[in-house]
Amino acid sequence: MPITDPTGNMVVDIGGGTTEVAVLSLGDIVYARSVRVGGDRMDEAIVNYLRRQQNLLVGESTAERIKTSIGTARMPDDGRGASMEVRGRDLLNGVPKQTEITQAQVAEALAEPVQQICEAVMTALEATPPDLAADIVDRGVMLTGGGALLGDLDLALREQTGLSVSIADESLNCVALGTGKALEYEKQLRHAIDYDS
Repeated sequence: MPITDPTGNMVVDIGGGTTEVAVLSLGDIVYARSVRVGGDRMDEAIVNYLRRQQNLLVGESTAERIKTSIGTARMPDDGRGASMEVRGRDLLNGVPKQTEITQAQVAEALAEPVQQICEAVMTALEATPPDLAADIVDRGVMLTGGGALLGDLDLALREQTGLSVSIADESLNCVALGTGKALEYEKQLRHAIDYDS
């Protein structure tokens, strides 16, 4: 079944290495932009923050655990939020060290990559034809990919753009699922063309 939806949609796919922003209409890509910021850059930002602020060296797996456990794109209302214990190596004396990190600190650490994602969305909105931009205002923005699961990222984007922002069901897998459906559709289309020939 062909895609016949005439309205514009904006999809923001936040993967490990990149964020892809696309505006779709009538099954075609009207605008697409890729920025080199994603989950990996968020992990690096947490590693760098702990190194600078607490003289603590942690690995990327620890940073990812922090991001998935208490990561947030917005400063918590109480200025602190939840916290968790983190273990790493003290950079001053080289011995193992345990410390606490709060959601407020994680939000501070992630401020730059989150801002880069927001700017990519704003750039896409500015480049979108006016009639499609009006559709996006009505329909909002859809977040996909693992990075879409960062706490309050939808709210941070909503605050910056003024648009409604939602997170796709199965956001971790929806790109793969969509690719599978597209291949299935392509196979059906080829079969129909072969049958008509």
